[in-house]
Amino acid sequence: MWSYFAKRVAIGVPTLWAIITVCFFLMRLTPGGPFDAEAPVPADILVNLRARYHLDDPLWRQYLDYLVGLLHGDFGPSFKYRDFNVTGLIAQGLPVSLQNGFSALLLAIVIGVPLGIFAALAQNTRRDYIVSAAAMTGIVIPNFVMGQVLILVFGVWLKDSVFHLPAGGWDDGAFPNRILPVFCLALPYIAYLVRITRGSMIEAMRANYVRTARAKGLPFRLVVMRHALNSALIPVVTFLGPATAFLLTGSMVVETIFQIPGIGRYFVQGALNRDYTLVMGVTILSAALIIAMNLLVDIIYSLLDPRVRYNEARS
Repeated sequence: MWSYFAKRVAIGVPTLWAIITVCFFLMRLTPGGPFDAEAPVPADILVNLRARYHLDDPLWRQYLDYLVGLLHGDFGPSFKYRDFNVTGLIAQGLPVSLQNGFSALLLAIVIGVPLGIFAALAQNTRRDYIVSAAAMTGIVIPNFVMGQVLILVFGVWLKDSVFHLPAGGWDDGAFPNRILPVFCLALPYIAYLVRITRGSMIEAMRANYVRTARAKGLPFRLVVMRHALNSALIPVVTFLGPATAFLLTGSMVVETIFQIPGIGRYFVQGALNRDYTLVMGVTILSAALIIAMNLLVDIIYSLLDPRVRYNEARS
């Protein structure tokens, strides 16, 4: 088992290096630059700026210098936030994104998984149709639409009621300021979890070993919780791996709509401003987290299903 995970880690390192390399050269080859603006910069100032950030060096030299900096935990200076480096910006924005993302993840699991089981155990009944229709609605409505609707309802229409909630801002993580963005962030994941859990639970309940357990007269609740649920949760865990990485590294749409100072919003601003190092830093963080979460998913597989074994023969 441990040799299998060592191999996965060994594969993850070159994968992350490939992502860094592709993103680095794509950013440099994109038209425009970090110092392009509506008001043209004088030529002598532009020369000094490029020299200050080593943009006048050959591209291969910039690439090697960037890799060396990464090995020392340095993502480089921000081209637009002159008083900050990228590491400092990520250190400021990541706790905000983690708080919102973790809250949205818990909300999605607590609501989505039980609703999916609830619908699956009453397949083709009214409650199944209602839950499935609600889940499909949550999937098809994008975040930027739902965010505006939530702001309109709770920030404008209910402004003079007890249900009024702030339409934006962070306010040092005050609870009222977190309700709307967390719900907006969690809604599509709730919907996906309902659909995935429902489908996998229906399939698990039709498995031969579950039918055998029911034929032996075991209580229905015991059959569901002990025999069917573990197998049904494997597709859910598969989905939650990359979903957790996306949630914890911030939502570009949600953080922009609700004016939350997380790294998702920094990514948007960095892309618009051609802030190479800021975009690279957020991308590397997201890629590393996705690789780590996929490895964690493999570990959870072996806990949920005893038939899953990672050994030399199957690796």
